[in-house]
Amino acid sequence: MRALPNLVTALRLALALAVVVALAIAGGAAIWLTGPLAVGVRFALARWAFAAFVLAALSDFLDGWLARRLNATSVWGAILDPIADKALIAAATLGLLALGPNPAVIFPSALILMREFAVSGLRETVAGKGLSLPVTQLAKWKTTLQLVALGAELIVASWSAFGLPDDAALIARAALGAHALLWIATVVTLITGAQYWASAQAKLSGRG
Repeated sequence: MRALPNLVTALRLALALAVVVALAIAGGAAIWLTGPLAVGVRFALARWAFAAFVLAALSDFLDGWLARRLNATSVWGAILDPIADKALIAAATLGLLALGPNPAVIFPSALILMREFAVSGLRETVAGKGLSLPVTQLAKWKTTLQLVALGAELIVASWSAFGLPDDAALIARAALGAHALLWIATVVTLITGAQYWASAQAKLSGRG
């Protein structure tokens, strides 16, 4: 039972891979296939990828809850959890872009990914000095905001796949809301990145 939290985290990694593969295939369906078959394959894969994404997002909360409930926190869990989070965010972002170019999504998504890579590099640098950068409460909220925003963007990008009303005004409002959520997530992501940068500088200079 004590290994259960890590198994849930590993499942999130597997689901992240499944999400990006499914969305990449869905995005290419119009190229490889024609007619109703292309539409059917794209819709089915988009729905499946969204379900996998939601399950993976929920697992982000489940593994932490299980670790606390079972008193099963571990070094491996502390290592795997942020990796799985970043893998899921990257998978959803790249999969979303695979569905079709969207200028409103590309820039904030790029900022999010660059911040994630930068903080990972900071963690490695600090760890090499025998120090650490603990996860902040705002960073936990950052991950939640990213997941909610990307989920909303996936729905908008595959609107017809979910059988939602073909109403241009409704779609425009939904897209605006999803984009707003993505930008809020981006701003919080950049703030936490700046916080980690300041913390790393303080620790490496002996002030933290």
